[in-house]
Amino acid sequence: MSQHKNPWQRLKTTNVYDNDWIKVHHDEVITPGGSEGIYGRVIFKNVAVGIIPLDTEFNTWLVGQYRYTLDAYSWEIPEGGSPHNTLPLHSAQRELREETGLIAEQWTPILTLHTSNSVTDEKAVIYLAQNLTQGPSAPEDTEELVAQKLPFAEVVEMVHQGKITDAISVAGILKVAHMVREGKV
Repeated sequence: MSQHKNPWQRLKTTNVYDNDWIKVHHDEVITPGGSEGIYGRVIFKNVAVGIIPLDTEFNTWLVGQYRYTLDAYSWEIPEGGSPHNTLPLHSAQRELREETGLIAEQWTPILTLHTSNSVTDEKAVIYLAQNLTQGPSAPEDTEELVAQKLPFAEVVEMVHQGKITDAISVAGILKVAHMVREGKV
């Protein structure tokens, strides 16, 4: 890929919101076309991590929870946040254990993505977790989770049917499905 120059010019940034997870900036800009404009940016304070746990029988685990922002129930892969000063792998290991009780011996990074790069800088790292051992789960106080073990092929079909819509989950599930088809898992 060739290097491209940034055609945007940021004139002023105002921090309009800040909490433990995000900051929201209102920017005054000069657009690539040369006109004055505005841009809103959501700056994430964590890297998102997602995990596809896969056992030897090609089963995986989904986590169900009510998502406040969507006002709807959502089935997703185990996922969470990794502070920028923490290795994403360590956070992924913690999230898998907290949400499902699973501990994995083998971890493979399979995908890095940006979740919605038109309005946010959120980066996600997705792992395949294998050689699993079941233990107790310990969700955070802000989570009311249901973990469910399902055949991986059924989870792929849930993506195709629109029953799983979370971007990190969809991307990770389809990546692992491709790896399975290619014989890489």
